Amino acid sequence: MTLPVPLREHDLPFLKEKRKLPADDIPSGTYTLPIIHARRPKLASRAIEVQVENRSDVSYYAQLNIGTPPQTVYAQIDTGSFELWVNPNCSNVQSADQRFCRAIGFYDPSSSSTADVTSQSARLRYGIGSADVTYVHDTISLPGSGSGSKAMKAVQFGVADTSVDEFSGILGLGAGNGINTEYPNFVDELAAQGVTATKAFSLALGSKAEEEGVIIFGGVDTAKFHGELAHLPIVPADDSPDGVARYWVKMKSISLTPPPPSSSGSTDDNNNKPVAFPQTSMTVFLDSGSTLTLLPPALVRQIASALGSTQTDESGFFVVDCALASQDGTIDFEFDGVTIRVPYAEMIRQVSTLPPHCYLGMMGSTQFALLGDTFLRSAYAVFDLTSNVVHLAPYANCGTNVKSITSTSSLSNLVGTCNDPSKPSSSPSPSQTPSASPSSTATQKA
Repeated sequence: MTLPVPLREHDLPFLKEKRKLPADDIPSGTYTLPIIHARRPKLASRAIEVQVENRSDVSYYAQLNIGTPPQTVYAQIDTGSFELWVNPNCSNVQSADQRFCRAIGFYDPSSSSTADVTSQSARLRYGIGSADVTYVHDTISLPGSGSGSKAMKAVQFGVADTSVDEFSGILGLGAGNGINTEYPNFVDELAAQGVTATKAFSLALGSKAEEEGVIIFGGVDTAKFHGELAHLPIVPADDSPDGVARYWVKMKSISLTPPPPSSSGSTDDNNNKPVAFPQTSMTVFLDSGSTLTLLPPALVRQIASALGSTQTDESGFFVVDCALASQDGTIDFEFDGVTIRVPYAEMIRQVSTLPPHCYLGMMGSTQFALLGDTFLRSAYAVFDLTSNVVHLAPYANCGTNVKSITSTSSLSNLVGTCNDPSKPSSSPSPSQTPSASPSSTATQKA
């Protein structure tokens, strides 16, 4: 059974229910959570500049019901970290974030008859911000589990004593027990307590236009992608760029497909030929907790230049013409067996100012390459920690058709039920760099 997320706008003004998932046709061994696109209040320009690396005006949240009786909290879905924690300190965030922070719910162990507060504590650090937590064991109810309402008992998670620059709790979905944590994390417990058959889950953030998404623990929704699922082995921690066990995979190349002349307004066919950027084979990790995509600085400059932007603002973000977001071009990420074509509209972020300002949804990084939300909105990803494989396909949405993941072999023959919306294009030319369309002059920040 899958239940919709119950939201009352006066309680959670920035978390609005966008969809109702069917409650009857969800197979057993799966746990389905609607993903909530949470729009934060309009932020001042300065706040955007400071926070945009790991923050967003749109983030992705799941509802959790913790304790007995259940207490509802919302946590940010994060494939880039490993632990669940709740109760951010809302006084230690910028003023623009405080109202949002207070709206995501608060868990009180003293109000739960099943809570066990331990003497263990830890400091959890993130790209921006940190949380000092005390570990608690308590029940987490699962209203979306396929075999009826269930509950995981004595799940360990952190309750923040204090936090800095964190406006919500985090649901870390990376590798847990014996790898990155010394205890079974949320994904471990789902399998250990029989909610799912494997430590696998699928993620569809949904496009900006849809403003909806879904995460299915132990299952795959074949109506959320087209084509076959490509099988990408997870790169071991010892062979990864930072030595940490994450969802590292090999990427073969990045290219750019400009919009056709009818979309861009260009009459020059040479401006509309695909281009392959050189030396773009690299190891990347998939991180739903990061707003942006991080790539080598030289590559980001090349992509920005192809979009008509050669200058950054004072925070290092490439400013692009907002008109690009309405054009049909794509930035194409090739993996072994699949290419994820990210529309301009998903890779360009708009700040609601007058006049509006738009930024390229990627930044340069010399430490590692990371594919964040600006990439993941265009992909359907299955993260399989039992088999150490990420399965990837182009995202589409043609309904709901959930299948249980009983083993690795159960994924081998799955094909998406959606049609491929993309059109055939010519092979990229490594020697050409497309110029921006006539309307693609970078807008300078006021």
